[in-house]
Amino acid sequence: MSKPIYVLGTGLSHDGSACLLKDGEVCVAIEKERITRIKHDGFCDSEAMQYCLDAEGIGFDDVAVVVQNANFSNFDRGNKIFHGQPRIIPDHVKTVTISHHLAHAYSVVGTSPFDEMAVLVIDGCGSSWDDCLDLDGAHLPEPQPDSDNNHLFFEKDSYYLYEKGKLRPVYKDFSPFGYFLKGYSMCPPTTKHSIGGLYSGVSQYVFQGMEDPGKLMGLAPYGRPGVYDFQAFECRDGRVFVNYDWMKHFDRPRVRYEDLAENFDYYADIAYWMQREIERALLYLVNHRFEHQPHKNLGYAGGVALNAVANAKLLKQTGFEDFYFQPAAADNGLAIGCAYYGWLEVLGQERIKHDASPYFGKSYEAEELYPAMQTYAGKISYRRLPEDEAINRTAELLAAGKVVAWFEKGSEFGPRALGHRSILADPRNPDVREHINRNVKFREDFRPFAPSVPLEKAGVYFDCDYPSPYMILVAPTRQEWKKEIPAVVHADGSARVQTVTESVSPNYYRLLNKFGELTGVSVLLNTSFNKKGMPIVETPKEALDFFMECALDALVIDGCLIEKAAVAQEPSKVDEKKEWEKSLGSLYPENVGI
Repeated sequence: MSKPIYVLGTGLSHDGSACLLKDGEVCVAIEKERITRIKHDGFCDSEAMQYCLDAEGIGFDDVAVVVQNANFSNFDRGNKIFHGQPRIIPDHVKTVTISHHLAHAYSVVGTSPFDEMAVLVIDGCGSSWDDCLDLDGAHLPEPQPDSDNNHLFFEKDSYYLYEKGKLRPVYKDFSPFGYFLKGYSMCPPTTKHSIGGLYSGVSQYVFQGMEDPGKLMGLAPYGRPGVYDFQAFECRDGRVFVNYDWMKHFDRPRVRYEDLAENFDYYADIAYWMQREIERALLYLVNHRFEHQPHKNLGYAGGVALNAVANAKLLKQTGFEDFYFQPAAADNGLAIGCAYYGWLEVLGQERIKHDASPYFGKSYEAEELYPAMQTYAGKISYRRLPEDEAINRTAELLAAGKVVAWFEKGSEFGPRALGHRSILADPRNPDVREHINRNVKFREDFRPFAPSVPLEKAGVYFDCDYPSPYMILVAPTRQEWKKEIPAVVHADGSARVQTVTESVSPNYYRLLNKFGELTGVSVLLNTSFNKKGMPIVETPKEALDFFMECALDALVIDGCLIEKAAVAQEPSKVDEKKEWEKSLGSLYPENVGI
């Protein structure tokens, strides 16, 4: 048997991550925030790289090449420090650095279902002109920077063609660095002219931060049309520019937490207007790129590709027929692109088509759960259940109105919980959304929840004739179901749908169908297993700790059903560890004697 070939990709931007390929396939990947427990943590990559190596049981000597990307810095190999923190890559390991949009593009190439496609990257800010490796052959609109200032022009959107196993640039647009020192109220934080940059600036104005621009999308349906009649963007000559004169009308940025509730209509109207402007700009840009270089298929990445409302309009109002939206479209996906660049370009290997799974985290052994549960001895009860029984019992709890956290095997990669680190509830309950927002996730009450549904049944409940496996598309809820599943229907009647298949997530798929058998509705409310400001839980201990601090009714971890004891009990005289090991042995014979 030949020795496996490993490639390690790492992203050193905000939302840092690492990804390990084994013989051209993802074997493990992790976002840095899941390890450090700091939301949107990034830059130095040591923790994320070590997680991947440990999960696979290898060291750097087993890695053929490390490929890296750091926004604003295409540093040479040899630097041992990044943002003041030591890195763990040994000097003898081959390391390659690539530019920002190129890394995004290869995250699409590596994971897309298409054999050939156009690839589009749109974000707030990419690499500087002088750091880009993908200028040759691309259309570069005027004016272009000269050698004295090319380090001050940054990628804002890039368009590629992937054919016959090769990616080539077709069109790249750049923007000079921004006006953020001039005090404009909604100024993009980096480049002067970018769709993603303006969306971030408006998010800062409305929410006091840019940590979750998706909140702006969730607030938009509460706004009113026609309140603002000026255009945020100028669209001309195939390019999108940010107008700035309208910003003088906005001088009430949110400064207190209470401001949003006290002036809800004001901020909701801004969100509504900006969402429409984003859609207008994107439709113009995407249609121009299609006309410039048509193709049947489009793969799409960059932070702007997380706008699920706009994505649904791109499906219907552009010339492309089929879309692939990279689920980790923002900078957390850079490591995936870096890894695939290493496999395909540095090592010159053949592309192996990805199986569509987003579950890249490592699995935790069943016996790792026991020490975590001992922390709460007397405060919880637990039962180890066979797989079918765990699914059936969970469905029964959900049908009875309970809110259940579902933790299964390796975690999802990306910003959405997709059935491995999820909080689940009955969508028929009109009060459950407020309950989860207030008592479980401790977040704003306008935030919507997504529905999970078996792919073949999605069209029953939603006007959705397309797969949406990564919760990155919205669809209208069918009129006859709006009152039946109110907890997952947003203010405008839409829903950010996750379609589930047995091939990708068999247990979650079976849970949805079992719930459907019990209730007649094969839909579950699905939200990420975390609270406001917290990364999605990664380990059994983190899951238990959060379970005990909020109003969750039950927690299921790989078939172990955990509930809170009604009354704290004295420690049992039974040797619980032996009973636990006994249950492990009965369910998993290979673990007998641990």
